Amino acid sequence: MDGRAASAAPAASEEPVPGTKIRPSALGLLGLQHVLVMYAGAVAVPLIVGRALKLSPEEVAILVSADLFACGIATLIQSWGLPGIGIRMPVMMGVTFASVTPMIAIGTNPALGLTTIYGSVIVAGLFGLLAAPLVGRLLPLFPPVVTGTIILVIGISLMRVGVNWAAGGVGSPHYGAPLNLGISAFVLLTILALTRFTTGFVSSASVLIGIVLGMLVAAMAGLVDPAKVVAAPWLDVVKPFHFGWPTFDPVSAATLCIVMIVVMIESTGMFLALSAITGDPVGEERLTRGLRADGLGTLLGGVFNTFPYTSFSQNVGLVGVTGVRSRLVTVVGGVIMLGLGLIPKLAALVEAVPPCVLGGAGLVMFGMVGATGVRILGAVDFAGNRNNLFIVAVAVGFGMIPLVAPTFFKQMPPALHPLLESGILLAAIAAVLLNLFFNGRGSAAQARDAALRQARTADAH
Repeated sequence: MDGRAASAAPAASEEPVPGTKIRPSALGLLGLQHVLVMYAGAVAVPLIVGRALKLSPEEVAILVSADLFACGIATLIQSWGLPGIGIRMPVMMGVTFASVTPMIAIGTNPALGLTTIYGSVIVAGLFGLLAAPLVGRLLPLFPPVVTGTIILVIGISLMRVGVNWAAGGVGSPHYGAPLNLGISAFVLLTILALTRFTTGFVSSASVLIGIVLGMLVAAMAGLVDPAKVVAAPWLDVVKPFHFGWPTFDPVSAATLCIVMIVVMIESTGMFLALSAITGDPVGEERLTRGLRADGLGTLLGGVFNTFPYTSFSQNVGLVGVTGVRSRLVTVVGGVIMLGLGLIPKLAALVEAVPPCVLGGAGLVMFGMVGATGVRILGAVDFAGNRNNLFIVAVAVGFGMIPLVAPTFFKQMPPALHPLLESGILLAAIAAVLLNLFFNGRGSAAQARDAALRQARTADAH
């Protein structure tokens, strides 16, 4: 399945699809390859949010179906493109992990709830559409010392979810049981073994393969209830506003707009990295189109009962590994994702995966997010500029407040809780302000180069 270019890629203005012509018979397999590489990460967010909000298994399955469906739509918008929207490069879109903790803070607030999450996602999507042309000007506010710190805090915040999954899930009567810990360890060791001893696609899809094998072990141990999977229909449509009409809260909406800025900065780096891999130039106008697709995908996510979207870095890496640079491959991947979203039985199967199985995979997925932040910080000059140490130290400290002291802001106005209870946002705000205080605002050219270097180190979201 090698699709390396046989000739030089034409200019983007003449032909938006760089790379070799792909045989139609191979497109399906190549598209499926992209889907399998991102699948575990794609379904993780609806599982985390749905279970944190104590939704029923049927409702969590609806979130999974909606997520897969909207992943497909967002990928088609980004890869195939609409007038003025879409980077038209081989990009797969998925829900960003950066939105998890603020959405849980909104959803678990009795005065807000799930419909406020969707109202805030819609506002964030509209904000993304409008702010896309301005993001280039914001890049100097997010040098590696800032983005590395934010991504590190995202990984640490999510690790709590993975650890609790490994023990059997919060509230489980068998929390911490040896069987749960053993299955989690089996999944973790399987993923590590596949990563160490295999290459190519198998190594890239090691997390998904580990989950599948862990599911089989859990089923043999009697931890999988197939009844809901059997009862789920094979086909159904994803209905807009299934959980009710969205409600809007200014602070919650502003909180997810901040998340959207972080997402778009990260996407900028991914697009620049993909441009370097494919040899397909990305100018300011094309970059704006790609960021508008992030905004439109997020807006549609709010309509179809799901969450903010961004480009998945593991798929950008797959483009480099395989040499397949045609956007038609991810267009096919988007169609596959859209189709998977119309199969409720598949979503029910995903929901039926025991937490202990997800825990072993979560330790890898979420740990890789934090490790990516560490790798980005590794390029920061700490020896020559001691102030960078203070930026990271204080920003990480702010990010840990909701994690280690959940009632720290209990006496603050309830309207501010979605912001104050998100360690990711606290870390982001602190890092940006501290960087401005100590280092000032860098140049746009420096910021663009830093974003490209950062994207080349990113392995996960």
